[in-house]
Amino acid sequence: MSAHASVVGGKPSGSGFAAAKRVNQSLTAGVEKRVLVWMAERAPAWVTSDGLTVLGLVAQFGAGLSYWLARYEPGALLVAVMCLGLNWLGDSLDGTLARVRRQERPRYGFYVDHMVDVFGAVGMMGGLACSGYVHWEAAVGMLVAFLLLSSESYLATYTLGRFEMSQGMFGPTEIRILLSIGTLALLRSPYATVLGHRMLLFDMGGGIATVVMVGMAVATTVRHTVQLYREEPLR
Repeated sequence: MSAHASVVGGKPSGSGFAAAKRVNQSLTAGVEKRVLVWMAERAPAWVTSDGLTVLGLVAQFGAGLSYWLARYEPGALLVAVMCLGLNWLGDSLDGTLARVRRQERPRYGFYVDHMVDVFGAVGMMGGLACSGYVHWEAAVGMLVAFLLLSSESYLATYTLGRFEMSQGMFGPTEIRILLSIGTLALLRSPYATVLGHRMLLFDMGGGIATVVMVGMAVATTVRHTVQLYREEPLR
């Protein structure tokens, strides 16, 4: 969930648009930021923010296609993991590159990158739902929970002027890491045994992820509603 300069410390852009403050408290945030700046400073001129955004979208659809192909050839799961890595590169580096090169476009970047996130999530979860490694109901549940959490984040960015890139210690990078680990585990066995019951590993993981994301969405909605109520009391 990055943007070409979706936020610039709350300072207005040239159009008078007041960008939101970025907040990222995820486990990997500190290291990730240093790595991305290092890469952006050394990126060749032909690498652009728009190109990286396209790379992120194509890679996410590529991951979905790889999951679908894994139904017939399990080795495609390795391609899915590589696509998740490329998705991280494109989705995370585009905004950093724009800031390093002082080519910020706050409104354009925020809008395009997050619509790309939505379409990419639909593509990837659609492929996962067709993979045979998870029941389609579980994949749809994860997608709905992600879109619910994303919607809350975007609305909070507009109303509170603060873009929370993570929920507690978890952000997009942590989710990609967990998904990659789970995908590699599928190569060993697509099943897990819980309390003596055998079930698909991704059904279990997807169920947990869905509950957690919905819980986060509800909790942050309550917290932000209380904050806004206090900031705008009835007269």
